[in-house]
Amino acid sequence: MFVEFVNYAISVNSQSHGVQIVRRVSDDCKDHHSLSKASRNHDTVTIAEYQKLPSNVIQIAQSCKKHDQKYQIFCKKHDCPCCKRCVVEDHNKCEDLKDIDDVISGIKSSNAFQDIEKTLNEVKDHMERIRKDREENLASLKEQKKSIGMEIQKAKTSINNHLDNLHQQLLRQLDASEETENKKIRQLLNDVEEQEKEIAEFQAG
Repeated sequence: MFVEFVNYAISVNSQSHGVQIVRRVSDDCKDHHSLSKASRNHDTVTIAEYQKLPSNVIQIAQSCKKHDQKYQIFCKKHDCPCCKRCVVEDHNKCEDLKDIDDVISGIKSSNAFQDIEKTLNEVKDHMERIRKDREENLASLKEQKKSIGMEIQKAKTSINNHLDNLHQQLLRQLDASEETENKKIRQLLNDVEEQEKEIAEFQAG
């Protein structure tokens, strides 16, 4: 995961006030940014590197360093954002003070902002394609698992049926062998019994 630092300029009273915007971007988006015309010149650092930055650096675009308060006013005379205390202490005589939300509205109509918005839309579309692709992969994996499971069950049923048929066949062969041997043994016993009778009659005579 990377953090993107986007630097651009806002024109106020023919002067330039630098603004830094920080966005989180993924590895895929980092590659996308390097190809996009609107963001190819943006710098990226890893989230780990970004988290090592001092908190006052991270908050510099949003809060007054002197009073540790959120910027709410923009002084066009001095070309700088101000918190409420800045206005009271340093800009109470300034006439051209603007609500920072109004200034931001002007920023949103600027080419730089529109370029960023275009980039964000491109990133959003890119992420949606990634999400859709991954969702399709998950659905495909689920379907493949189901199909493989059915094939395994089919093979199991086929093997079980074959083993059952083999079992029945062996039992029939065993029964037939038993019956054959029984007949042989009964015939032998009958022959022995006849011979015993003959011997007994001979001895008696």
